[in-house]
Amino acid sequence: MTAPGTRAQTPAEDTDDLDVEEALALVREGPRENRDDGADDGTGRPPGPPPQPSGERPAERHRAVPWPRARETAARAARTQGPKGTGGARRVPVSVPLADALGLVLAAALDALTDLPSFDTSAMDGWAVAGPGPWQVRDEGVLAGHAQPEPLTDGEAVRIATGARIPADTTAVLRTEHGRIDAQGRLHTTREMLHGQDIRPRGQECRIGDQLLPVGTLVTPAVLGLAAAAGYDTVTVVPRPRAEVLVLGDELLTEGLPHDGLIRDALGPMLPSWLRALGAEVIAVRRIGDDAQALRKAVTGSKADLIITMGGTAAGPVDHVHPILERIGAELLVDGVKVRPGHPMLLARTKDHQHLVGLPGNPLAAVSGLLTLAEPLLRTLAARPAPEPYRLPLREAVQGHPYDTRLIPVVLRGDHAVPLHYNGPAMLRGIAAADGLAVVPPGGARQGEEAEVLDLPWAAAGIGVCFT
Repeated sequence: MTAPGTRAQTPAEDTDDLDVEEALALVREGPRENRDDGADDGTGRPPGPPPQPSGERPAERHRAVPWPRARETAARAARTQGPKGTGGARRVPVSVPLADALGLVLAAALDALTDLPSFDTSAMDGWAVAGPGPWQVRDEGVLAGHAQPEPLTDGEAVRIATGARIPADTTAVLRTEHGRIDAQGRLHTTREMLHGQDIRPRGQECRIGDQLLPVGTLVTPAVLGLAAAAGYDTVTVVPRPRAEVLVLGDELLTEGLPHDGLIRDALGPMLPSWLRALGAEVIAVRRIGDDAQALRKAVTGSKADLIITMGGTAAGPVDHVHPILERIGAELLVDGVKVRPGHPMLLARTKDHQHLVGLPGNPLAAVSGLLTLAEPLLRTLAARPAPEPYRLPLREAVQGHPYDTRLIPVVLRGDHAVPLHYNGPAMLRGIAAADGLAVVPPGGARQGEEAEVLDLPWAAAGIGVCFT
């Protein structure tokens, strides 16, 4: 794993006094030496193909799959049967308090437990009146939360608050601003009044037994409010997928400045929050280092639905992920993806109802792996609906890889996506300023050409923004 690529900030680049657009301009422009490897050689020409061993075509170098197929495989993996023929993603629903249900999916329909409203109620502050005016006003008023008031007789009125029970034989509610009291204490209306005006009748919104929301509904704040109004204390939902994060690498520091060949761990602090934003419950974050035996023990002993490893997915002397998966008999579903950054990511089924996503160690490459493999799998496990894909024109041309998809951090400005630089595999500076990732096909994209955009969980302003 390598540290995010940064360089010392010069006085000319001090952003303390810049506005947002000026600061983003620096991120968009970036120094040439920090741009993505192979994406731009400084000449403005598209990069040539990477050097190949004699007689070997690019497609023969690895078993990597195209990026769209990798995402489909990840989503399908959570639905299909495990290697022993047991069920796939059928997960036992749970009953949770309303306070814990945000972001989950209903596993049972939300049926009305009562009429809503459950009694005739006043829609406004004013007077409940009976018959034609003027009306003689009672001394006592009617407040919300109190027992059924005494019936009214024709020519009688009573002060009433919003939400209070309507007295029997009430003709209408006269709003405070539409009534006046004369010198004899009688109430008059200052405008025409209709029968039933400003009364919410019992059952106006629903009757007991009506289906309010079907199975599969995402629990939003409004859904929580409706459930509470309908009398629910708990709801039946699909439980959050459990995720465990394994941090690999002896070179990682958890605090202080890099020194003596050691670097700060950027993924350990980032990935748990990102996984929570994707709907997972992170049950553990464990630091394994470059220890094959410890990694094997951690993988085989995990109770998580999804294990995330960081680093160790390539073929170096301390890259233990592939050998461990082979030794434990895991089913390798994706072994490399034709995407930059993040090419050496992988997806494996380690046991029935458990998967492992191996992320590259470079920070932006790891983000690419999260959105390519972990997001579709977690979404399927949680029974959450897939986001509607959308495309936006690019404000600038983006150099492409000759054979692979590229994921480029972008900010959304009006109806355009603006590419951000500092987008090399080891960099986080671009993604930290981004609203999403543009999906750039092999060969690149011209200025004004539309590209698919993957929203980041928090940039979409959705209920997925949950970091606790």
